[in-house]
Amino acid sequence: MEANIIGYATYELKTGEFKTSYLGQLMGYLSILDAKVKKPHENPAIGIVLCKEANREFVEFVIRDYNKPMGVATYKTTTDMPEELRKTLPDIEELKKLL
Repeated sequence: MEANIIGYATYELKTGEFKTSYLGQLMGYLSILDAKVKKPHENPAIGIVLCKEANREFVEFVIRDYNKPMGVATYKTTTDMPEELRKTLPDIEELKKLL
């Protein structure tokens, strides 16, 4: 299956737990993208908030009344990862060489 998505996405990376105010901020960014940047043939912008922690049930209640396409996800840092997965990632010195 192939997806042909034409449009913009914005991401908010947060270092702590999810806060409802993040969605309001993201809503503003999406409105600006749709009004000022998006071309008529493009899809509405989508937004994703990446938080260190989020209560899924709470997020689902909060997000359901927003009319823009957005989502909330959590992430893990390398210190939170299992050792076997961490070993598959390049170290910082390897990444610096690529720049």
